[in-house]
Amino acid sequence: MTEVTGNTLVDGRYRVLRRIGSGGMADVYCAEDTHLGRQVAIKVLHRRFAQDQEFVERFRREAKSAAGLSHPNVVGVFDRGEHEGTYYIAMELLDGQTLKDIATAEAPLPQERVIDLGLQILQAAGFAHSHGVIHRDFKPHNVIVDSLGHAKVTDFGIARAGASEMTETGSIMGTAQYLSPEQAQGHAVTATSDIYSIGVMLYEMLAGRLPFEGDSAVAVALKHLSEPPAPISQWRPDVHPALEAVVMAALAKDPAQRWQSAEDLAAGLEAARTQIEAGPNGGQDTAAFAAIPIPVADETGSTQRAGVPPSFVAPVTEPAPERVGDRERRWPWYAIGALALALVGVLLYLILSGALAAEKRDVPRVTGKQLVEARAVMERAGFAVQTERVQSSQPFDQVVDQDPNGGEEAERGSTVTLEVSGGPGDVLVPAVENLSQGQAVDELDKADLEVTIDREFSDKVKKDFAIRTVPPEGTEVTKGTRVRLLVSKGPEQITVPDVTGLSRESAEARLRDEGFEVGIQEQESDEPEGDVVSESPGAGTRLTRGDRVTITVSTGRPKVDVPDVVGMTEAKATARLGAAGLTPVRQERQVTDPTQDGIVLEQRPGSGTEVDKGHQVVIVVGVLKKDDTLEPAPPASP
Repeated sequence: MTEVTGNTLVDGRYRVLRRIGSGGMADVYCAEDTHLGRQVAIKVLHRRFAQDQEFVERFRREAKSAAGLSHPNVVGVFDRGEHEGTYYIAMELLDGQTLKDIATAEAPLPQERVIDLGLQILQAAGFAHSHGVIHRDFKPHNVIVDSLGHAKVTDFGIARAGASEMTETGSIMGTAQYLSPEQAQGHAVTATSDIYSIGVMLYEMLAGRLPFEGDSAVAVALKHLSEPPAPISQWRPDVHPALEAVVMAALAKDPAQRWQSAEDLAAGLEAARTQIEAGPNGGQDTAAFAAIPIPVADETGSTQRAGVPPSFVAPVTEPAPERVGDRERRWPWYAIGALALALVGVLLYLILSGALAAEKRDVPRVTGKQLVEARAVMERAGFAVQTERVQSSQPFDQVVDQDPNGGEEAERGSTVTLEVSGGPGDVLVPAVENLSQGQAVDELDKADLEVTIDREFSDKVKKDFAIRTVPPEGTEVTKGTRVRLLVSKGPEQITVPDVTGLSRESAEARLRDEGFEVGIQEQESDEPEGDVVSESPGAGTRLTRGDRVTITVSTGRPKVDVPDVVGMTEAKATARLGAAGLTPVRQERQVTDPTQDGIVLEQRPGSGTEVDKGHQVVIVVGVLKKDDTLEPAPPASP
């Protein structure tokens, strides 16, 4: 892959400023739209995919699909085109975090915040679905949330518009952790597939973990097909049962049993919010129950269809007993009348008792069920429900006892009292930062908290020591709450890339993107000015993220003016040229004038010429010619 370097002008319009990130298909850069004077995000397809027609078609379809979706919760797409043998998309530049980053750092999130983010995502999904576009890869990585909590959905890279299909039969497109069962099987994908993926996102935000995890994408996909997700309350006992029921209904394996549209799921979240805002009891002591319209299994194992609330049973009111006036006992007919009335009363009692007996029925057994399900079961059986909160080690909102007991007979319309767990009480999450893993677990155990250990790299905390908890220390939670303990894997080791031959700006950007600090040295070199001639440590070295890599940048060869050395002795000329950073090269010329012997007669290049430092300068030195006509001197006398 050849990255787009800083200051590159893409398609004659978009000047690249810096790289924002990189994905499986493309790199994303911040760029300036030189025509409109605004900053945009440029997504550039990796060149290795530019020759793959399937990837190119997916990339083009992203632009076409997203460009037609103008909505406050959908990232805007402005332009598309080609650049140096590959393809790009110009789109809205967002300032914020991905929902995945937020969930990783902060989950489990407050229930009201999950509902708010979920509603925004569903608005984007519903709008896309109404325009015939199915996203097919909803995941928190593709949702950007700004500082005000406004969410936008991006990356329609594998979206499907209309009836077109991109992949061969049986192929899987999307991210395994958020994949619907039908996608995992390569079956037809509909709007309910997006509903399932959004349900996984809601589950992750509420539980602080994914419903399915595995060693490979295939292992995770198989779990989506065959395993039911653990209830959110298993990881987070304080989750409201109404909200839990709404999310779990989105994760039904059978698409027909899920919410059938984004609008339906949004309505379910709104209804759950109403119950959460109603307070701890949520108005549950009233005879009528404002049920969330979701599939609920009854005592026979069958399910009620989504959108149909359980029936309501009006409480039976009995007429006030008839008042019998004082009677004069002394009158025989009064006695006869009284006897007659008594006989009538006995008769009526026998009749009514038989009738009422016919109205009695077995009370369903709901102990151990969540309140939302228990109430629905009771109301379908014709009983009113009254709840009493009790402290219990059982999960919050679980029925721990009932009166009358399951299996006993009671009059239809009568009230069944359910004792419902209010949880075991609250506790503050203890501070465990910089404790060893074992010590941290002990502290959390002492606080009656469950622990899930996750590991991540850390430059500040030693390996096998606690970094932080989620929820953070000092947070008030219910006893028995499962807390994520993040333990250090030590500093992350990364490989130094080869940046020799790159410009200084490109080399710095590449190293910083990889997670290194950058040091700069300069050196005279025959390489072009500004190019990197070496790096230390060298390419391929494994270093800790944040370590320094020093690059040596060529300054080229400096220019110097050639001094005038004509008329100087050879020794002086050589010294003068050497002091100027030049290299003298000697040539001889025979002369007959003794005054020119050993004198520089000529230089090339001439004085005042600008040349590279170290350049050779030819100096022509006079050498006195011997006169061959002269007779040799006679030998000296002995």
